[in-house]
Amino acid sequence: MVKEQNVFSSVESSFDRFSDLEKYLKNLGYSIIAGVDEAGRGAVAGPVFASAVILPKDFISKEIKDSKKLTPKKREELFEYICSHALSYAIAKVDVEEINAKGILKATFKAMYEAIKGLNPSPQVVLVDGPFLIPEYHGVQKAVIDGDNLCVSIAAASILAKVARDRYMQELSKVYPQYGFEKHKGYGTKLHLERIKLYGPCEVHRTYYRCFL
Repeated sequence: MVKEQNVFSSVESSFDRFSDLEKYLKNLGYSIIAGVDEAGRGAVAGPVFASAVILPKDFISKEIKDSKKLTPKKREELFEYICSHALSYAIAKVDVEEINAKGILKATFKAMYEAIKGLNPSPQVVLVDGPFLIPEYHGVQKAVIDGDNLCVSIAAASILAKVARDRYMQELSKVYPQYGFEKHKGYGTKLHLERIKLYGPCEVHRTYYRCFL
C-alpha cells in the first residue's frame, strides 16, 4: 500500500472545521489539491463510479457537503455548479464484469485512479475519502476518514460521483424496468431484493456478493 508522504506527518486524522486540511495544505504552498470520492461501492447492482475534483485556490461554498446529506434536486443543482466552477474534474466508472471478477475494493480503487488520471492539470496532492490510499497512484495522497464532511474538494467529488451514477442507473432502469433501478439505484433495499427473488439476477447484478444464491 502506498504510504502517505511527509507533508502530512503533523496532520491529525480529524479536523475541527470543514476544509481545515485544505487550508493547511494551501498554507504550505500547495494550490492544486484534488478530492476523490466514490459512489455505488455498497450497491448490489450497477457500476461503481468515482470522481476527482480540483477546485480553485480561493473557492468557498457553504452549500457543498457530503452528497448523502443533500436532496436529489440539490445534488443536481450543485453538480452543474461544481462542473462550471472547478479548475478540473473527471468522472470514471468500473463496470459490473470487473467488479465480479476482481472484487469491489479493487474496482473502486481503479475508478478513483482513472478519475485522477483524467484531471488537467495534475494534482499536487490527492485527498481520498475513507481509510485507504489508492495503491496504483504514486503521487502525494492522504486518506481522510469522513472526508466528505471535512474537505470541500472531497464533498464536491462525492456529489459528482453520486449524480453521475444515479443518472446511469435511471437509464439502466429503462433496459431492466422490472427491477426498479430508478428507485433504489441498485442498492440492496427490500424492494430490490424482492424483485431479484421474483425475476432472478440480470447481467448488471454483482454476483460477486453472493447475495442472490
